[in-house]
Amino acid sequence: MMTRDPKLFQSTSSAFHTEDSTLASRRFLPVAEPALVGNEIAYVNEALSSTWISSSGKYIEQFEQKFADFCGTSHAISCCNGTAALHIALLALDVGSGDEVIVPTLTFVATANAVSYCGATPIFVDSEPTTWNMDPAAIEALITPRTKGIIAVHLFGHPADMDPIMEIAARYNLFVVEDAAEAHGAEYKGRRVGSIGHIGTFSFFGNKIITSGEGGMTVTNDANLASRMRQLKGQGQDFKRRYWFPIIGYNYRMTNIQAAIGLAQMERVDWHIAQRCANAQLYRDNLGNHLSFVLQPELPGCKNVYWMNSIVFNENFPYNRDTAMEKLSQQGIETRPFFYPMHILPPYQHLSNKRVFPVAETVAARGINIPSSALLTEREIKYVAETLSCLANGDE
Repeated sequence: MMTRDPKLFQSTSSAFHTEDSTLASRRFLPVAEPALVGNEIAYVNEALSSTWISSSGKYIEQFEQKFADFCGTSHAISCCNGTAALHIALLALDVGSGDEVIVPTLTFVATANAVSYCGATPIFVDSEPTTWNMDPAAIEALITPRTKGIIAVHLFGHPADMDPIMEIAARYNLFVVEDAAEAHGAEYKGRRVGSIGHIGTFSFFGNKIITSGEGGMTVTNDANLASRMRQLKGQGQDFKRRYWFPIIGYNYRMTNIQAAIGLAQMERVDWHIAQRCANAQLYRDNLGNHLSFVLQPELPGCKNVYWMNSIVFNENFPYNRDTAMEKLSQQGIETRPFFYPMHILPPYQHLSNKRVFPVAETVAARGINIPSSALLTEREIKYVAETLSCLANGDE
């Protein structure tokens, strides 16, 4: 019988955690939780005291500059969330009605939605089986005279294979947007994600590696694109003529309070990434040789930052995915399924054109994300691994 009691594992109970915090029992391990371990409280209090709490204030500029430096880009433009970042990126690249944008079918819905917001059509591509990112070998067959660009998603923290994607884009005069919402600090052949394509976009939702509660960022080395995105996020207002709006824009601005949290997070970004990578190594040490599931890899030349520790059950796993998730929940372990492929969602089913996506469908049906927070302890990770191993062995 699988008799482990969640009361036996330990962790910090405070949201404002330091590495030296006193351990306290908890009965439930969430998939994700924010690690607010730096100057978040101090900076937010300073922003409140200054009364600069809306979309102006020193923390916005400081956060943008620090994030641009981190990504290795010339420009960073903050906005209210990651979906808004994708939207203004596509608008700045002149995506509009009648255009097509190639996107992976295995992604969060925001990737496809942002294309639709522009009046364009997302064209779905299957995954490659190793990292579950978009398959570059399947892209070229999807290009038509209406194709405007490609969105490469760095799924769960592992970079997509960018060299062939950029080569195809250059050959057909297409843009590339990197959807790096889940991959802050991931690297591809020595370059940080976000700096490889024409524009990179990021999310700072509460479950991300770096958070500002809600928030997003676009990064680019193109000054003209940066200027367009900055104008688009601010209702389209002219930079030199207040209340003059030469274009239709959006209210997509980040607040100074959000930026204060984001700046504090960036001051400890190396710690946040190191904790995620250490968690992944512990999972590999305890689960890596198991024949019933596959862990997300880290391919040569890439740095995976493990936003999520993700596993895919093999055919010999004794339970289906949803049953396994329920059994883990009963042991105090939260899990989440992989995203549904876009082509099976009601708004996008008509776009599949009877094409098949065997890799994405298989991975999505068998994949789960397990606890991945930077606040996890070694004891907690071993508990999750032990519970998974017992399930795989039919020990129930």
